[in-house]
Amino acid sequence: MHSVWKVIMPAWVMIALTSCSLGLNQPVKATTESPTIAPTYAARADVTVVPKSNRPNILFILTDDLDAKLGTINYMPHLQELLTSQGISLDNFMIDTAVCCASRASFLRGQYTHNHQVLTNSPPLGGFQKFYSLQEESSTLATWLQAAGYDTALFGKYLNGYPYPTDRSYIPPGWNEWYSPAQGSPYRELNYSLNENGKLVGYGPGTNDYLTDVLSKKTVDFLRRTASDPRPFFIYLAPYAPHEPAIPALRDQNLFPDLQAPRTPSFNEADVSDKPANIAADPLLNATDIANLDNLYRQRVRSMQAVDEMIATLVATLKESGQLDNTYIIFTSDNGYHLGQHRLLAGKGEPYEEDTVVPFIIRGPGIPAGQTLQNYLVGNTDIAPTIAELAGVIPPAFVDGRSLVPLWRSDPPTITDWRQGYLLEYYGAGDSSGSIFNLVSLAPPNQLLEPPDPDELDQPLPPGGFYAIRTLRYTYAVYDNGFRELYDRSQDPYELNNIASSADPALLSQFSAWLKSLVSCSGVSCRSAEQIGIH
Repeated sequence: MHSVWKVIMPAWVMIALTSCSLGLNQPVKATTESPTIAPTYAARADVTVVPKSNRPNILFILTDDLDAKLGTINYMPHLQELLTSQGISLDNFMIDTAVCCASRASFLRGQYTHNHQVLTNSPPLGGFQKFYSLQEESSTLATWLQAAGYDTALFGKYLNGYPYPTDRSYIPPGWNEWYSPAQGSPYRELNYSLNENGKLVGYGPGTNDYLTDVLSKKTVDFLRRTASDPRPFFIYLAPYAPHEPAIPALRDQNLFPDLQAPRTPSFNEADVSDKPANIAADPLLNATDIANLDNLYRQRVRSMQAVDEMIATLVATLKESGQLDNTYIIFTSDNGYHLGQHRLLAGKGEPYEEDTVVPFIIRGPGIPAGQTLQNYLVGNTDIAPTIAELAGVIPPAFVDGRSLVPLWRSDPPTITDWRQGYLLEYYGAGDSSGSIFNLVSLAPPNQLLEPPDPDELDQPLPPGGFYAIRTLRYTYAVYDNGFRELYDRSQDPYELNNIASSADPALLSQFSAWLKSLVSCSGVSCRSAEQIGIH
């Protein structure tokens, strides 16, 4: 077993590094694969396209750290009325790497984290800098749809670490309009600056500067301005709620005064001796810990009220402009969140359900109303190919995910014909606190890592990192030190009892072999590896 990752530095990576070190934030010549545009549609925005009525609009709403298992969306009546009751909810929508930047890169590229290699939230292993320096912006969902004639616009959070301080007006390829925080305190919703199509515009501490509301107004303005545009639109709308510190709008700050963090069976778990060493060593939560968790949960729910109002405003605007019936609206999150489960304080990045499963709702043309699909495993790698198919684009071969469109057709695939497992992976926090893989902490942000050796599963894992498989029944995880977890969620939905030490060795052997196939997969081989299953 190797103790460090192997680093390879192709010539084009050195070019990108030089550009970054000089602060020249212009994309270098793209080397990534371009998408194939379905022949029905034009391959360039300046070529005649088919009428807008023949292609759908797409509104993608990506929240930040929103849980599925702790009930936050139950306090969002507009979401329930306008999206959930009018579309399909997918109960097994998973996040490959449950940290913000890695997940967002997967949404944009349709790849597992080990393939796009934005492993964490900040350099050297992740962040916007890694995504940029690997030239991955040259082929994303935005560039594919823009090439197909879509009017593309981003409102809100892009990637952690954006932008470079030397060029706060930088706009990535693929976006016709761009409104993203480039300075200040967007996580606090006030006192920030937006890069508005290349111009830095400051917002202060006033009630009219509350970021979620500002993003809502700008999106409404875009919808009204482009209502008569012959091009369909693709909107990527990414509010910061309910990310900590979860600052609500002034009008919502006193709501739900008695709300508590859900006391799930795993909340402040009595016995964590079967968990990884870092959790097994945690003491029981004390009264102060629990009070802080309760307060944060209230703040999270409060901060989502403005997002809920945003949804109502956007649906009303689409209806007024006659665009609602031709618009797909997708609502999800970049990762989940735990609040006291297994004695863990507030956070994410674990292989447990609270962190890896997020809400997913879609409504639009041909989508049945008020349905919930519980038996299909789906995830963030699927969003790019799904939106691509809706837009009439054939994505590049590097995409690992699969389109979800067949799931709402009249003849959906059988459960056995769909994926049987989804890869979960974690590479550390990616900050300077010592939780990242320090042996490569001085390496450049555009380093490339060799694919893992199938015979040495733990080769590329930093301390505390893990690989896992989630199936409809089981969650199986292997950590960097060889520690294993296995949960039979059909009997133990809250993952209280790690049965790895008592499970049938044949079952563990199957999982181990399957995991080796998944961690080394790419493109079509990922879709094949996901089908292996447990027999």
